[in-house]
Amino acid sequence: MKKVLLFTALAAALSAGIAQAAEKLVVAATPVPHAEILELIKPTLAKEGVDLEIKVFTDYVQPNVQVDQKRLDANYFQTLPYLKNFNEGKGTHLETVIGVHVEPFGGYSKKVKSLAELKDGATIAIPNEGSNSGRALILLQKAGLIELKDPKNAVSTPKDIAKNPHNFKFKELESAMLPRVLDQVDLDMINTNYALEAGLNPAKDALVIEGADSPYVNYLVARPDNKDSAAIQKLAKALTSPEVKAFIEKKYNGAVLPAF
Repeated sequence: MKKVLLFTALAAALSAGIAQAAEKLVVAATPVPHAEILELIKPTLAKEGVDLEIKVFTDYVQPNVQVDQKRLDANYFQTLPYLKNFNEGKGTHLETVIGVHVEPFGGYSKKVKSLAELKDGATIAIPNEGSNSGRALILLQKAGLIELKDPKNAVSTPKDIAKNPHNFKFKELESAMLPRVLDQVDLDMINTNYALEAGLNPAKDALVIEGADSPYVNYLVARPDNKDSAAIQKLAKALTSPEVKAFIEKKYNGAVLPAF
């Protein structure tokens, strides 16, 4: 009986030790597809001793601010051009860990069925954040609607438009707000994560969309002091696993593409 009790106590102690050994990792993400992908890998990380907590944000600023302030460990929502622009503007030094997926950026409309139907003076809504603004304008240039002073400038704004033959008017809004004005503008340039949240199907609904060769990969991002930690590296490995690749391909039907 004493041996049984001793064994039970030892098992309990070992179990408690394992529980205590689990390292908590708090990661910021936008709802779709980032948080959904992180939810998928929570069980995998738990088996590896990482307790993943997902903090969902609907903006692109606080996830970086809070990682920089060490209130969060990492985030997963942004492209490299956006991160570079943020670091330069805010004086932060966040770094990419690994690229996970691409969300082809697109333009949507409830007023016209093709870009050719856009009338002179039409209103086009675009993101007002650095690289997202440039991304929208570069796509519009590729579609032949405008010409930029520098087509390679990833942070172009409407002020950088060299030719606007159709006198399009540009409405600049925070990315999260763009789906809400879809009924109010002629063309709405929306980040795919917000398009998906709004029930849009980029592969079917977008009048113009980036190709699979888009350089705007979404990265896992952390700080210089923790990016190489064991927990972050386990997260990076899980995010680029065959399981995640299969999940992305099946769930998003081309609206999100694996980048690994």
